[in-house]
Amino acid sequence: MDSQFAKEKLAAAKQQYGREIRLFETTTSSQTSNEAVDYEEPDEFFEFTAEDYYRILATKKEDKFLKTRKIREAEEAARRSKITKAVIRVRFRDNHTLEATFHPSETIQSLIDLLKQVLSQPDLPFYIYTAPPKKQIKDMSQDFFSAGFVPGAIVYFAYDQSKGDGDVDTSGPYLKEDVMSLKGLELIPEQVKPEVDQATTTGSVTATAPAPVQERKPAADKKMVKPKWLKM
Repeated sequence: MDSQFAKEKLAAAKQQYGREIRLFETTTSSQTSNEAVDYEEPDEFFEFTAEDYYRILATKKEDKFLKTRKIREAEEAARRSKITKAVIRVRFRDNHTLEATFHPSETIQSLIDLLKQVLSQPDLPFYIYTAPPKKQIKDMSQDFFSAGFVPGAIVYFAYDQSKGDGDVDTSGPYLKEDVMSLKGLELIPEQVKPEVDQATTTGSVTATAPAPVQERKPAADKKMVKPKWLKM
């Protein structure tokens, strides 16, 4: 596909929805994982064992000094400053994944607002969750950094059938046609040739040029003079 066409389509989508978005089809392996998100681990899986206790205790012993609240806040602020974006992928049950870019300080509510713009049925109640284990995201005021969604995360989409009308078809398609048209569009980075400084190149050539070799002229023939001390 023409890279210029893809660039224009993605730029138009960014202007329309206020952020960079992409769409691609989920692979078969991802589909299997998506179908298994409803599986719940047994209670024994989450039990806190003695091995877990000693492992955590060993980790705690590595901290020789307790950090003050001010130091912890400074360290967290330093980590925040190093991360400039959060790439969130939303997986739908029709094997499509929507990718959107946010700032780490934005709240999860901004993701909900984006979904309401791109959904084909935005009036139907829905929710998002992480898996495994399946955990519904309810605190929409939390920012992506605090939620642990940086530098990126995968969340899942589902209609809340308990609140909606049971007669409504929720099998898909989930996204609008203009969003579906973005599927498979990729931006190919342009290869930029390094610029060569003409002055630097000229100077380098001049500096490395071999010095001219001066032609040696044969010395003039000298007249042989008999030394005074030599007696014949």
